[in-house]
Amino acid sequence: MRWFRNRAPDEPASLRKQMVEGQIRARGLTEKPLLRALLEVPRHEFVRARSVVEAYGDHALPIGHGQTISQPYIVALMTKVLEPKRGLRVLEVGTGSGYQAAVLAACGMEVYSIERIPELAELARENLAAAGYLDRVRLRVADGSKGWPEEGPFDRIIITAGAPDVPPPLIEQLAPGGVIVAPVGGYGLQTIYRYRKVDGELEREAVEGARFVPLIESEVGEE
Repeated sequence: MRWFRNRAPDEPASLRKQMVEGQIRARGLTEKPLLRALLEVPRHEFVRARSVVEAYGDHALPIGHGQTISQPYIVALMTKVLEPKRGLRVLEVGTGSGYQAAVLAACGMEVYSIERIPELAELARENLAAAGYLDRVRLRVADGSKGWPEEGPFDRIIITAGAPDVPPPLIEQLAPGGVIVAPVGGYGLQTIYRYRKVDGELEREAVEGARFVPLIESEVGEE
């Protein structure tokens, strides 16, 4: 996903710094590992934007097939709420262009990511390779609502599409004490929740309202 030509070598790094200071830290997200990850990951490698400046704007962007890459603040918020820690195993449902997976990998997590649209999965693979994260992310084309049972249990699960509720297979694949972060609600408007698995049950905490494309259950092939 390389659309930008004739830019100064330090321009993307400068724009990432502006993004982190103006969009992330200014909104109260100050965790150092999170900020380091956002400064490290080249967001412009994961978006279809008319300019490198637009790639770092405070908004979502289309990535094709009716899907979007979330605005940087939402990626940062969901990553923070997920409570990332180096070495933990995280399942991402909805790879999209691969940006969220790269941020999780930059936080030191072992990332397993599922995408239902084969073309987007291939795009994410190309983007992650170009950005230098493919060796830290395992990708699969499948119905993400069913999870990745043979690789579970997972310490963390993040769902990057809206759904009426957390699919039961994902709850089953969450390790005891683990955390799920998911936007839950009706079409077009959801609430981001953090779920924690305690004694086999999920405890739920509302975080913030958001708009996500819907999670679609589909029967597709696997890589």
